[in-house]
Amino acid sequence: MKSYFIKESKILAHNEKEALYSKLLQSAQEQYEKLQSRIANVDELLKEAESCLAELEADSEWEDCETDCSEEMAEEDSESKKLEEELASLKAQEEELERELSDLETENEQMSVQLKHLQEKEKSCEELLERYNFPEWEISEWTEQQAVFNFLYDSIELTVVFGPPIDGDVFGENPSRKIVSLSFESLLDEEKAPLFSCLVHRLVFQFIESQGCWQEKCPTLQYLPQVLHDVSLVVSRCRILGEEIEFLERWGGKFNLLKTDINDTNVKLLFSSSTAFAKFEVTLSLSSNYPATSLPFTVQKQIGNIGHEEISAVLSNVPVGYHYLRRMVSLIHQNLLQDPR
Repeated sequence: MKSYFIKESKILAHNEKEALYSKLLQSAQEQYEKLQSRIANVDELLKEAESCLAELEADSEWEDCETDCSEEMAEEDSESKKLEEELASLKAQEEELERELSDLETENEQMSVQLKHLQEKEKSCEELLERYNFPEWEISEWTEQQAVFNFLYDSIELTVVFGPPIDGDVFGENPSRKIVSLSFESLLDEEKAPLFSCLVHRLVFQFIESQGCWQEKCPTLQYLPQVLHDVSLVVSRCRILGEEIEFLERWGGKFNLLKTDINDTNVKLLFSSSTAFAKFEVTLSLSSNYPATSLPFTVQKQIGNIGHEEISAVLSNVPVGYHYLRRMVSLIHQNLLQDPR
């Protein structure tokens, strides 16, 4: 049964990658087609201009010949001058079109670079999806009445109570079943557990509670793989966050991080550096969306001149994503705490 769920999870992850790649490729193709259309239009204008130039040059030569034959053809001479002026104007237009064509070729090269960048981004997204594409759950019980799944080292329990079979509907090799109830329960002993473990649980249950009634999202067994997949993604991200905080608690001294404290879903980071003559506390507000969105933060300045403006300038250069918190701490250390201010 677990292999079936794992297979379903892989299919869901593959579909996400396919949808992402299709959007990137479609966008690049549309921009490329627009560029090719513009180049074709410019080519047509150039051909038309060359044709007009050829006709005008022929007319100009004929008028010059008539002028040489008779000095009395002042009117024709005036017309010839007009044609010459028109010829000069067309040549100027031709030069302008050639410049525009050159600009389009440059734009085409830029589009190629952009397409390459999108392909690299797509590859990066695939790697992230692969990184998160593993089950965070274990089946601890499966009977005719219910199934029990465990997450986060058996500290979160999901109980799915089955109803009667559904006629004509199958799940794997067995008849599909209605789901009567679907509930999550925390088995973590918060009095004994580390603070970062409690934080991880709060964030996971923040996501669970934000989804409303899970039984409505999962009325039959057919929907259960999607539920396991969605919860696994959040559990995976929050678990990695817990590992980041544990790392900072143990090795924070390398980054001038004096203390790491947790209050509800807020993480307080106390930095201190004698080299930079600075001491300040950064409070980060975390949510179950971590690390997909930027973190709101406040700064309390204690010693020195490093405050919210300086911290904001540094953190604005930290992209969201894998090990977001560790990279934030590292960049604060590198940019603000190593050189005297």
